[in-house]
Amino acid sequence: MSETSHFIDALTRLKAGDLSLLRLHSGQDLDESIQGFDLFTGIWWPLRQRSQRAPRRDVAWLVAKLFAKCPITREQNKTLAAQLRRTISGKDPDKELQQTRRRFDDLLLSPLHSIEPHLQWALDKIASKELTLDWVKLTDDLSYWERDSTRLKWAEEFLNKSKGENHAY
Repeated sequence: MSETSHFIDALTRLKAGDLSLLRLHSGQDLDESIQGFDLFTGIWWPLRQRSQRAPRRDVAWLVAKLFAKCPITREQNKTLAAQLRRTISGKDPDKELQQTRRRFDDLLLSPLHSIEPHLQWALDKIASKELTLDWVKLTDDLSYWERDSTRLKWAEEFLNKSKGENHAY
C-alpha cells in the first residue's frame, strides 16, 4: 500500500469533530491555526517520517480540507475529471457541458496555491450526483500539478466520453 493510500485511510478514520475542525480551515493556510496544524501533523507527520514518498505537506493539507468538506466515497480508478464529466445530465446537457467545461478550464489553469475553490466546486458537483472518487489518485495528481502532463491527462479524461454514454457531445 502506498503512503498516499495510508494518508487517505487516516482521513477516512477521522472522527466527526476532527473533520469539522478541518472544515473550519477551508481556504486557510496550515499555519493559521494551532489546532488545525496539530490535527493535520498528527496524521501526516508519522507517514512522512516513515517515507519521503508521503504526499507533500501542501498537497496533503489541501486534500485533508477537501475531504473534510466533501467526504465522497472512495473508489479506485474514479478520477475527478472523469467523474465530473459524468455529472452532466438533465434537460439541456449541451448548455451544462459548456458551463462545466468553463469551470473545469478555470480549475486546470489554476496554480496549486489557488486551486482549492475550484476543486471544492468540482467535488460538490460530483457529490451531488452521489458518485465516487479515487482520493489516492487525486492526491497523487495534485502532487504533480505543476507538470503540464498532469493537467493534459485531466483534460483528456474530461473530454473523453465514458463507454456506454449515449450523449452526443
